[in-house]
Amino acid sequence: MTPKPSLYRGYEDEFAQLAATHQGRPAATVVPLLRRAADRVLLEFTEADLQEQAAAISSGAPYGLRVTVS
Repeated sequence: MTPKPSLYRGYEDEFAQLAATHQGRPAATVVPLLRRAADRVLLEFTEADLQEQAAAISSGAPYGLRVTVS
């Protein structure tokens, strides 16, 4: 039996693409893109989560995407 793809995989892919293409851009321009990607896969990140992720993308700092399911 083939495992179902993770709902989060789509977000991980978009995060990686944004990290590759938006380094150096202001975090404020990255947040809406992250929010849209999260909304597509029904992830409910807080504003602080999105700001943290956007800051990492903007700065080019290594970032480990963490998703906690509750």
